[in-house]
Amino acid sequence: MTTADQLGDRTAVGGDLGTFLRTRRAALRPDQVSLPTYGQRRVPGLRREELAELAGVSSTYYTRLEQGLATNASDQVLDAVARALRLSAVERAHLFELARGARPALREPDDEGLARKGLVRLLDSMADAPAILLGRRHDILAWNRLGHALLAPHLPFDAPDDLAQRPNKIGLLFLDPASRSLYREWEFEAELAVASLHYVAAQFPGDVALTRLIGELTVASRDFARIWAEHPVELCISGRKRYHHPEVGRIDLDYEVLHVPGDDGQRFLIHTAQPGSPDEAALRLLASRSITS
Repeated sequence: MTTADQLGDRTAVGGDLGTFLRTRRAALRPDQVSLPTYGQRRVPGLRREELAELAGVSSTYYTRLEQGLATNASDQVLDAVARALRLSAVERAHLFELARGARPALREPDDEGLARKGLVRLLDSMADAPAILLGRRHDILAWNRLGHALLAPHLPFDAPDDLAQRPNKIGLLFLDPASRSLYREWEFEAELAVASLHYVAAQFPGDVALTRLIGELTVASRDFARIWAEHPVELCISGRKRYHHPEVGRIDLDYEVLHVPGDDGQRFLIHTAQPGSPDEAALRLLASRSITS
């Protein structure tokens, strides 16, 4: 087993529940939960026994939960811990996924990660909107002309067709200088990407390739390793991205994530511009250049 595989096993699946609980416990101050403070604390956040008391469970049981030794925690216990930690709805769902434990490794079908022809035609039909099709591991399975022109004009258009060297959106964000410089708010985008990857990793803990990806990124990027250890969690479905494009300059675009029906985690990432805005004009200019290039 390689170093990346070992790191991936440890960070993606093994110990993830404990890491998640510890990071959320460390983020809570005693005054936020009406607990008294006595002098300076040696560690940030709440102590284990304080969190256990808030959740209404024994300190011993909560310690075992953090250490990954308490299996089959009931929904009632997980709900109580989620309330004590003041988790968001997404974080609560993530907690339940992690608490279910490791599942058998997924069988990879022969066409794993291949974009269906109908989905590619759908991408091509959205000529005025930059769009890409992502796999569950954030591999770029396909993009339309405008999606390619916006997100990776320095890569060949047919790059997603190369299964061995297919671009990965998170890999580009952390390891590719051209992609990194595209985002005016790179740190925000990096945290959002890792938060999404944490959410997906909990849903597919038996995905060996996903675990390997996390291990490789942890080894290759200090920034990724730092943010991964903080264990942000988010289900990214919409928002705004602020780009500095090498051809059209500053451009702010809204995005929507549309999940393809099925259980393989594929989804569309689609950008749009506010009508009548300078961003729409910049997008039209980029579209005209992508047609003639």
